[in-house]
Amino acid sequence: MVSETSLRDTLIRAPRAAGRQELMRRGANGSKELSIARLRVPAGSSDAYRNADEETIVVLQEGAGTFAVDGREWPVSRANVFADRATAVYVPPGATLRVTATSPALEAVLVSAATQVGGEPALIGPQEVRVNARGKGSYAREVHDLFVTDPHARRLMVGETYNPAGNWSSYPPHKHDGRDGEPILEEIYYFRVDPPQGFGHQMIYTADGESVTHAVHDGDAVLLPYGYHPVSAPPGYRLYYLWAIAGAERKLAVFEDPTHRWVHNATA
Repeated sequence: MVSETSLRDTLIRAPRAAGRQELMRRGANGSKELSIARLRVPAGSSDAYRNADEETIVVLQEGAGTFAVDGREWPVSRANVFADRATAVYVPPGATLRVTATSPALEAVLVSAATQVGGEPALIGPQEVRVNARGKGSYAREVHDLFVTDPHARRLMVGETYNPAGNWSSYPPHKHDGRDGEPILEEIYYFRVDPPQGFGHQMIYTADGESVTHAVHDGDAVLLPYGYHPVSAPPGYRLYYLWAIAGAERKLAVFEDPTHRWVHNATA
């Protein structure tokens, strides 16, 4: 049963724990499409995961080891999200993923969406990440596409965004809740901060006045069920967020807030 949606309930915060840690299951916090979990595996240990009804994309955050899906195995490593481009694996519904760590601690994030039919297991390595420069001036940022236009996932779209210190992203503010004719897409952001004691701000608001702003810390996630959702990084702190989207169609389509579109034509 999907709970009633309220922007007040969209911040997801839980201290890191060993093993696979469910952060939000589809149906909680007003979510309809997405689930998210965090995985921490110590050196020499493994974790097995299988979901019969959802496709899953697993994005390595840091550490080294192997990802194996139904007999296919890949060595993986990433110093951290700010040092290296991503490695991520697509796990179709019904397939078994086994994550084995060889470094002192391997950490990954799992995002999933319901589907009965999936593609073939696939790994995206750092060389396959598509890097896009977006915005300008104080809202310039990098957007890294992982599984977005690939032939593997059926419903999920997943990537990463990097905010320089002091900059904004998801800007000009955009949304994809269908209220202005765009496709209805639910999204979730998972944040990392550099240095990790810092913070960022995630705002979510609607044209009719509903609004909330979360102070986000390293390891927080925010569900974006509807509304415009700009992000800002304070001076001195870089922000990263893993984004996952699922909804009416597998297509990135946004509606920008008409009040703020003028910044495209402004001097940076």
